[in-house]
Amino acid sequence: MDRFRMIFQYFQSNSESVMNGICGLLALASVKMYTCFDFSCPCLPQYNMAYGLGIMFVPPVILFLCGLILNRQSLVMLDEWRRPQGHRKKDLAVIRYMCSSIAQRAMVAPVVWIVVTLLDGKCLICAFSGSMDPEKFVGFANVTPAQVEQLLAKVPCKDDELMRNNTSRKAVSRYLRCWSQALGWSILLILIVAAFLARWLRPCFNQATLLQARHWSNYIDIEQKIFEETCCEHSRLFAHKCILHFFESMRQEIKLHNFNLPREGERDEGEEDLLRGITDQEQVNKLLKTWYYDKPPLDVS
Repeated sequence: MDRFRMIFQYFQSNSESVMNGICGLLALASVKMYTCFDFSCPCLPQYNMAYGLGIMFVPPVILFLCGLILNRQSLVMLDEWRRPQGHRKKDLAVIRYMCSSIAQRAMVAPVVWIVVTLLDGKCLICAFSGSMDPEKFVGFANVTPAQVEQLLAKVPCKDDELMRNNTSRKAVSRYLRCWSQALGWSILLILIVAAFLARWLRPCFNQATLLQARHWSNYIDIEQKIFEETCCEHSRLFAHKCILHFFESMRQEIKLHNFNLPREGERDEGEEDLLRGITDQEQVNKLLKTWYYDKPPLDVS
């Protein structure tokens, strides 16, 4: 039990590292899902583009939402943005820093999915095979426009009877796959260059503002955790006191059944101090309402 408690405390104290690990796992999961996914293009003119682009862009949206859900700081940032002003002013720079940090982590898995699909090329071939110009390929020279549309839509289906002996199917497929892979490598190169520039140009900007935003974003997260832990401890002690009062009120009935109750001196002497004078429901509700609407200023002097 102590080992699990230590692991839980480590996760709480290193939430940023844990979130980086979760984002990495989501990225690996996206690659694994795509490799295990059986891509089957419908090979119909009216459905190819919707299916191909849907497979390319719908799973990234799902992965992005999963990244937001798993990131605890998403709720912390929303609480900080939506809370009333109170005695503590809201720093927009801190909120922007938290929002950018959350978005960067959540975008890792979707970007990996899109790059992997482009490098594989199947989605782009399925989506845009029907949009190719048939005059560029000799196999569609003596075919009616309606037949050309059907043949181009069946380019991703190499086992189809109409495409087995068609010499232009491989040419169209290679052409679209080359464009898809070129686009995938270009996106990957742009992202790497952007990350390189962001890392090496960061010292050129005001570091004091960045340190302040990072410090107070961490403070907001830690403050929320400590407040929740304190509320849980107070709830446990409050419930303990309520149960003891219940058993005291039932003392006569319990004595009839030969049960023994603990004496007054046997209780923890520090419970009253830990309750901090908050001993009824109205006081607890008032405390929580005050914390939400009127947070104290950041000044402990």
